[in-house]
Amino acid sequence: MNSSYFNSAAGAFLGILFVLMTLSIVSEGIYEAPEPATEGFLIEVAEGGGEASAPAEEAAPELIAPLLASADPAKGEAVFKKCAACHSNDAASANKVGPGLWNIVNRPVAAHEGFKYSAAMTEFAEGGSVVWDYEHLSNFLAAPKKYIKGTAMGFAGLKKIEDRANLIAYLRTIADSPAPLPAE
Repeated sequence: MNSSYFNSAAGAFLGILFVLMTLSIVSEGIYEAPEPATEGFLIEVAEGGGEASAPAEEAAPELIAPLLASADPAKGEAVFKKCAACHSNDAASANKVGPGLWNIVNRPVAAHEGFKYSAAMTEFAEGGSVVWDYEHLSNFLAAPKKYIKGTAMGFAGLKKIEDRANLIAYLRTIADSPAPLPAE
């Protein structure tokens, strides 16, 4: 190896190093970020002598009865499409993954012929003394697994109360004789 080759390689290396350092200095000048006045975020802790404060009370569920008078069963039928994968809505009321929903309003919980209910659902039914009234339907449809812990129903729920009201109004119509609307 001759010295001119070494000098050329060293010159190329130093030239690249010079360009990178220059770019670094220029970019720091362009994108300079000021130091914060204080580091981190302030986390406020309630004073109370170190004792855990009482948990916030959960808001009471909204009542469905006032909304049912103005609910739209046609919109509820559109919402029912989410249910149709697992439930039938015809008069034969055949069971699918879930029980048939014909005559569901005011029917005893966990009482549909030929359907094998989960232990949680049969326990909730209290031997047939609990019926699918409007409030039970609304609360269950809002969050099935939260309302009846251990239920086999794998549906996330309908968060909007208007959707639940429309769906329940539709479910009311799929019956031999529709259940009366609740008094407000």
